[in-house]
Amino acid sequence: MDDKDYRIRTDLALEARESFPDDDVEIKGVTLDEDFDEENNIRITTVVIKDEAGAKAMQKPMGTYITIEAPDMKDSSEDYNKPVSEHVEKVLKKLAGNLLGGEVLVVGLGNREVTPDALGPYVVDNLFVTRHLIREFGSEFKEKNKLGNVSAISPGVMAQTGMETLEIIKGIIKETDPKLIIVIDALASRSVRRLNTTIQLTDAGISPGSGVGNNRKALNEETLGVKVIAIGVPTVVDAGTIVADTLTKYMEENGFGEEDIFKFISEVNGTQVYNMFVTPKNIDELVKQISYTISEALNSCFSGSVFA
Repeated sequence: MDDKDYRIRTDLALEARESFPDDDVEIKGVTLDEDFDEENNIRITTVVIKDEAGAKAMQKPMGTYITIEAPDMKDSSEDYNKPVSEHVEKVLKKLAGNLLGGEVLVVGLGNREVTPDALGPYVVDNLFVTRHLIREFGSEFKEKNKLGNVSAISPGVMAQTGMETLEIIKGIIKETDPKLIIVIDALASRSVRRLNTTIQLTDAGISPGSGVGNNRKALNEETLGVKVIAIGVPTVVDAGTIVADTLTKYMEENGFGEEDIFKFISEVNGTQVYNMFVTPKNIDELVKQISYTISEALNSCFSGSVFA
């Protein structure tokens, strides 16, 4: 039964990997490594999809997916954001390498009028953009102040602009010729506990709107001709996933077979909770907090430490 109507909906490669029946099973073309910052209770998991076989099994594009889980972030003081931000900075430098020293375009995807989808625009609001300063005062000014060359845009969504995000970004690339594009977007998770406490960074790009089943054209190196790093945070959970997980566990414990579970949950999801998403009641505060954490990591990446 490959095409389950109640199959999990998640943008996190880590959760796709966890969806396999046995956590320790070896998936051809996929590697997994874990690291744990015990002092700050932060787990860093790296999933690498190496070939087409791995991509098919994971239903994700080939690439490196690094997930930073900080479960204490939503309940902690602002001081806790610093170590999280430092981990994001470290991972971003690992994925981008020396491209951070060139011209970088940061794209904040999403709709700032809808809070769970406002992560990208919020991050851009807190960025220190410098491209205009360097164009005005020259490379000597850049080197003296140890600045990165950063431009940024929040292109909105198709309902607001009438244009695909891909079309907008291609136009900007043609005019500004960036060497690296960093895309920030809200994601969907299958787990409530990961909402606003998990950050995924990947060099595989992103499909805007994929988390809520509204896939737009992908933003990646193949479509844009420029290396793309995507940073995402799950802010919503598919209601159907919550229902499916809860009912599956209950029915399995009560002796129902796989065929009966599949049929029942498919009917429930098809008539009751299709295309509904759940988000925390304090989403306004949480999105602002984690967007600031990400923007601080980006600003640090573009500081003098990159060029030392």
